[in-house]
Amino acid sequence: MPFTFTPLELPEVILIEPRVFADARGFFLETYKYADFAAHGIPETFVQDNHSRSVRGVLRGLHFQNPPKAQGKLVRVVRGTIFDVAVDIRPSSPTFGQWVAATLSDENHRMLYVPPGFAHGFLVLSDIADVTYKVTEEYAPELDSGILWNDPTIAITWPLEGPPLLSTKDASLPPLSRADIRFE
Repeated sequence: MPFTFTPLELPEVILIEPRVFADARGFFLETYKYADFAAHGIPETFVQDNHSRSVRGVLRGLHFQNPPKAQGKLVRVVRGTIFDVAVDIRPSSPTFGQWVAATLSDENHRMLYVPPGFAHGFLVLSDIADVTYKVTEEYAPELDSGILWNDPTIAITWPLEGPPLLSTKDASLPPLSRADIRFE
């Protein structure tokens, strides 16, 4: 099998490690295979691919899209290193407000599956990071929402070396207690 699937402490969030075939020419790996992903609890069909480039210290998030077009995301780094975070935002979940994280890089080739019902964000740890991610629903601006990156009730331990570089939008996101969350 070309992938190893490891549920994290929030088991719906899955760390995926592809099998890498490397030699003197470089490497080859599969980044997605529907049958393997579906067999490990990721049956979603991805409908849109996104790519962001960021410099060291950029923090993007915490973002999510509300139902009925909630997005699952398959996150991968093609250049650089990020600290990738998922937060459970399902109010009826016993793990509501809890978070998990993984370091993803172009060297470890890891991917993170963040299902609908989770906010997502990342911090760039390298000089530059190119992050690609597949999503299960197209972007719907009327359902776009987010949570402040440093909400003390969530208490994410970001590996910061100073203040993060934030967009105006991300800097003004509300805390979890006031976020526009439409999940059950």
